[in-house]
Amino acid sequence: MHANSDDAAIDRRTIPTAARESIWRAADGHGLRRIDWPGASDQPRGSILFFPGRGDNYEKYLEMLEQWHRAGWRVTAADWRGQAGSGRLGKDAVTGHIEDFAIWIDDLAHLWKSWVAETPGPHVLAAHSMGGHLVMRALVERRVDPDAVVLSAPMIGVNGPPLPLPVLHAVARLMCAVGDPTRQAWKWSEKPGEMPASRASLLTHDPDRYADEQWWRDHRPELVMGPASWRWVERAYASSRKLEQAGALESVDVPVLILSTSSDKLVSHTANLRAARRLPKGEMVAFGSEAHHEILREADPVRDRAMAATTEFLDRVAPADPGA
Repeated sequence: MHANSDDAAIDRRTIPTAARESIWRAADGHGLRRIDWPGASDQPRGSILFFPGRGDNYEKYLEMLEQWHRAGWRVTAADWRGQAGSGRLGKDAVTGHIEDFAIWIDDLAHLWKSWVAETPGPHVLAAHSMGGHLVMRALVERRVDPDAVVLSAPMIGVNGPPLPLPVLHAVARLMCAVGDPTRQAWKWSEKPGEMPASRASLLTHDPDRYADEQWWRDHRPELVMGPASWRWVERAYASSRKLEQAGALESVDVPVLILSTSSDKLVSHTANLRAARRLPKGEMVAFGSEAHHEILREADPVRDRAMAATTEFLDRVAPADPGA
C-alpha cells in the first residue's frame, strides 16, 4: 500500500514506505533509534516529536504517527536510551534500568535542539506515560521550548500504594540500599520473555492493537523488555517529587493537552487532573472505564476521540505557519 494515500488502510505491522529508521547519537555518543516521516504535504503542517513510555517502542505507535504524517506533519519518534533498540543500561537484556532520569532529559534536550533546527514549525512535543513525565520535567527545567505539548496518560504520578510520596520514595531508597539496585522491582511472568496474561487488561480494550506489540517483539527481539529495576522505581519517585514542588508545573507557560483515564492502573489519574489544573495553559480530556492506559492504542471510539481532541487542540494553539 502507498503510505501517502489518505484512504489506504494503515498496516500497523509494517514500517510505512515514507518512514526512515536511523540511529542518532546522544551528546555522549550513545546510539539511539529514531524514525522519521517527511510529512505528506507540500505545505508542512508543522513537526511533531514523539516519545513512548517505559519499556515501550515506537513500533507500537506506527498507526498514530502515520496518521499525523498523512495530515501533513513532519514526524519523528525515538526510543529512550536503555530500551527497545537503544541498548540496555542494566545487567541483562530485559530489565529497564536507569541511574537517573536526568540522563533521559539530557538526551531529550540534545535531540530537541538539533531536531528543531532541521524541521518546519510549529514544533510539537508529544509523549506517552513515562515519556510524558520526562517531557514535563524538561518543560519545568526549561530544557525544551515547544509550541505545544500533547501527553497521553502521562506518569505525573505512579499509581502505587496509597501512601505519601516521601514514604514511597523512602521505601524505594531502602530497597536499593539492601540489595542490588539493578534487580527487577516486580515479577514478570512464569515464562521469561512472555508477557503476563493479565497485562492486556491494563493497557487496551482492543485485542488486535494489543497483539501488535507481541508481533513486533517476535519479529524484532531487541524490543523485548520486562520489569523496571529498583533504581528506576526510586528515581521515578524522586522525579515525581520534583514535579510536586510548589511552583514547578505553575512555571510552564506552554499549552499542554493531557489525555487521561480514571481506569488507569499504571499512572495516577488524580495526579494528571491536578497537573492540568496547575499548568497555566493546561487542558484535560478525561476518559472513564472505556479506556485503559494506552489511550492512543485503544478501541476506535476512544482512540478516535483522543486523536480528534489532539487535532482540535493543535489547530487552536499551534496553527500552521502561513509562511511555510
